Amino acid sequence: MDGRFSPCREAASFKGQSYATVFADTETRQVLWVGKGRGKADIRPFFEWLGKRRCRKIAAVAMDMSPTFEAEVRQHCPNAEIVLDQFHVLANFGKQVLDRIRVNEANRCRDDKAARELIKGAKWLLLGNWENLPNRESKTRLNALLEANQALMTAYVMKDALKALWGFKREGWARKAWENWLAMATSSGLPPLVRFAKNLAKRIEDILSHCRWHLNTSILEGINNKIKVLKRIAYGYRDEAYFFLKIRAAFPGNP
Repeated sequence: MDGRFSPCREAASFKGQSYATVFADTETRQVLWVGKGRGKADIRPFFEWLGKRRCRKIAAVAMDMSPTFEAEVRQHCPNAEIVLDQFHVLANFGKQVLDRIRVNEANRCRDDKAARELIKGAKWLLLGNWENLPNRESKTRLNALLEANQALMTAYVMKDALKALWGFKREGWARKAWENWLAMATSSGLPPLVRFAKNLAKRIEDILSHCRWHLNTSILEGINNKIKVLKRIAYGYRDEAYFFLKIRAAFPGNP
């Protein structure tokens, strides 16, 4: 293990609605540890397994915005930099800002049936990426919505501007772009956007750290998908310990 890893808390449901947490080395793609649950007490055994000496050698950890992971990493890996994953930050923006504003705008237009229906039916158009929209009709509908609704247009543009932060390789440029984004967000007059921006400001160093560490949790998304296939092939596992061993055996890492 070279000092970098990434945790995933949504991996491996093995029976019913139980979940497991998977930690993987971001360079070798080796699954290091699998444990039941996703709370502090559930993931702490991973750090105990690593031991204090190896924990001190951890240089960077890619993760989502989970306060559980943040707290445990800061406690057990004092030398590690946290690298917030772009996908998860933008997903939170979609839920907490774009979708909240969409609901607010639909309620505001309750007396305009056509406008209300357009806004209500646009959830997935707004949350998706423009380049991933399935056809020209979807793009036309989204354009019509954004042109007609200033609040949604503002939030949508701010999502793309936030996404651009991960495109910078120099921290100075990334920080300047963040300061501009924060100023626009806090002066937008949109409460969900202002709230999100103020909360994100507390974690900005964990976003800018991507300039030093080109890490993300995408390898864990791939591992997670393969785990689901492994589970389906076996028609579910009653013995979670055996299932976790199978997961580790399936991802021994690059030679």
